[in-house]
Amino acid sequence: MRPALWHPPVELSSAEQGIVKRIRRAKLFVFLRRQRHAILTDAFQRELAQAYKDSPVGQPPIPPAQLALATILQAYCGVSDDEVIEATLMDRRWQLVLDCLDCAEPPFSKGTLVAFRQRMIEQNWDRRLIERTVEIAERTKEFGSRPLRLALDSSPLWGAGKVEDTYNLLGHALRKALRVIARQQGRGLADVAAEAGAEIVRGPSLKATLDLDWDDPSQRVLALHRILDALDAVERWLGAHPVSRRAERDPTPERVTTSLEAAHQVVAQDVERTPMGEPTLRRGVAKDRRISVEDAQMRHGRKSRSQRVDGFKRHVVRDLDLEVVRAVGVTPANVPEAQVTPDLDADLQAQAGRLAELHLDRAYLTSHWVRERPADRAIYCKAWPVRNHRGFPKTAFTLDWENHTLRCPNEVVIPFAAGHTVHFPPERCAVCPLRARCTASGHGRSLKIHPDERLLAELRERQQTTQGRAKLRERVKVEHSLAHIGHWQGDRARYFGVRKNLFDLRRSAVVFNLHVIANFDRQPTANINT
Repeated sequence: MRPALWHPPVELSSAEQGIVKRIRRAKLFVFLRRQRHAILTDAFQRELAQAYKDSPVGQPPIPPAQLALATILQAYCGVSDDEVIEATLMDRRWQLVLDCLDCAEPPFSKGTLVAFRQRMIEQNWDRRLIERTVEIAERTKEFGSRPLRLALDSSPLWGAGKVEDTYNLLGHALRKALRVIARQQGRGLADVAAEAGAEIVRGPSLKATLDLDWDDPSQRVLALHRILDALDAVERWLGAHPVSRRAERDPTPERVTTSLEAAHQVVAQDVERTPMGEPTLRRGVAKDRRISVEDAQMRHGRKSRSQRVDGFKRHVVRDLDLEVVRAVGVTPANVPEAQVTPDLDADLQAQAGRLAELHLDRAYLTSHWVRERPADRAIYCKAWPVRNHRGFPKTAFTLDWENHTLRCPNEVVIPFAAGHTVHFPPERCAVCPLRARCTASGHGRSLKIHPDERLLAELRERQQTTQGRAKLRERVKVEHSLAHIGHWQGDRARYFGVRKNLFDLRRSAVVFNLHVIANFDRQPTANINT
């Protein structure tokens, strides 16, 4: 059954007016109460209702508009699902927005809220909410179709899963599999672990149970042997005692399989065999190494040379003219920033406007937005600095892009190709009067030409002008947006996995956009309805 349209009162009652007068901070509650009918129009509610089956059987669902408001308020206040239900009963600001003032029962249950969140993720409603706020901002500012000036930046998002070393990852995966079986059978973990031949995971701490000298390399090898033996023993035991379902929807078999697959992934990435066939820890770090049992998508990564992050990176695209966030993305921390742009581009496709200006960090210079840009798209970014050289810097050499020739300070001209290293003839360099100021190499001077050398040259030239430096400073706006969104979302992920954390980032971006709309020159609120 599809939900009915939600039509709460537009005008404030006397009781609501009293609540509004008492709200000194957290003004978003007041804005949402006054503008909920304009944000969640009938047309938008019908769009949301299409995800529900049109059936006459069953109870009418809770209006998705009301649940969407609750989801936005949850991001705004940073509360858990249980606290949302408490707030609908105990916080009059929540009741003001959700039209349940002085209610004796919550307007919806925790299960309903969780199911709605899952529906939002499946239907991409979280992206649609961002698009809706952009539509409102464009209408309020009376912006029509226009070339877009966008700024892009990222910040770390630490994962919610526990980061562990190889020993604890394997022990955690084994303990998790056996605990699921013990819970299904109504037995204790210690009993099931002893029966399966994995006594080392019977306690809460693997290393405490092993009780070894971890500073001794031979003891660490012994620990790895015992853990791998326990993994083999559990698999043999499961082969003789397969896990079956106790009920129609019993998830125990899948959870056991998932945990054991995690253990095998860790073994494949972190363990290798010596020539004698003995297991030992791999030297170095495997590509795309798993670092958490609970969250399979968390990764080691870096935001900079000095800043490491275990988890994810969040990416934000801000409209420099409209001031709102148009798209966001989440990637594992080890993924280069430039790889997120196809997903951001897909989110922007539904929004009108041609991308004319892009202000970005150097980490995005290899993105498809830059590499495949049309001729009329301007890129604004601080160029990589020219590497210091004992002689003339690269900027002292002239690149002729029409003829693809390179001229040195002594007027020697040779051809070049982007992405390759150019070597000047040694015989010419040997007799060059500027040799002492250029190179001491007996092979002559060489220059590496970057694949995007032409763009980098443009960026360096622009940085030398007052106008160019002013343009570069515009990107600070997206850094401010990231800081605000980070305030609401926090520096640590609320959920496991990329998609759920993308949902969390998107609703935090919605909160940011609603603040921007509410502050548009403090215009009369009627503008949002036009």
